[in-house]
Amino acid sequence: MVDFVNEDLTGSRFQHVNLAGSRFRLAQLSGAEFHGCEFADTRFRTVEMTGVTMRGVELHNVEISGDIGNLTINGVEVGELVEAELDRRYPERAKMRPTDAAGFREAWDLVERLWDGTVDRAGRLHPDLLHSSVNCEWSFIETLRHLVLVTDGWIRRTALGNPSPWHPLGLPWDDPDETRSLPAGITRDRDARPTLETVLELRRDRMTTVRMLVAGVTDESLDAETKPVETPGWPESRSYRMRNLLLHLFHEEWEHRLYAERDLDALQAQRD
Repeated sequence: MVDFVNEDLTGSRFQHVNLAGSRFRLAQLSGAEFHGCEFADTRFRTVEMTGVTMRGVELHNVEISGDIGNLTINGVEVGELVEAELDRRYPERAKMRPTDAAGFREAWDLVERLWDGTVDRAGRLHPDLLHSSVNCEWSFIETLRHLVLVTDGWIRRTALGNPSPWHPLGLPWDDPDETRSLPAGITRDRDARPTLETVLELRRDRMTTVRMLVAGVTDESLDAETKPVETPGWPESRSYRMRNLLLHLFHEEWEHRLYAERDLDALQAQRD
């Protein structure tokens, strides 16, 4: 335990630091940044703040984005309020939570249509910009590469039973501990700079696989359990409900497209 009392730590950087269980009393945090990335080559690290309690704080002009649940502000659980507002802003968002086979097909039609528009927009930018990181997050190309890996993992491996479906250009998350190896068969090539068309060819192949799967589901098969693949890896080798696999994929597709659109806005502004 280290105590910092009556000290000026203005501008300090905390990197790979474990502050779990720390107490901040009468602390000045104005202008502080908590970000999931460190450098351009180590994107999307997590800032873990689960179980944090803030009382007697002044919180103004604050922006929070990420995986947030059970957030209570002044006694009000705001999660449902945020979800309702997001559905209001994006009326099609609710279709990402289908309940029957027809709804799952409609949802995938929507995913494809929305991504067509986003890809068309990206294609009008200079190719170099598609490899540019905005605020230390994945570039447009890297986002597409990540979705290739997501589809390989949750659909080709877990739903369809291919024990090792990985393409070398699939981009995994950054491991919180660089000393830990990636799951078997998955590689992380941050130096690769494939063209948009190269990555789109992969995406089209993976999206066709999803389309064929969704076309064949029934209300009954959505609640069926998948057969565990025999090879350990990611996702974990166990049974999953088909409904949950597809809902997870829809969530990934929806959120990453919004991230991409947000970053394309910034890239467009730079170009202009």
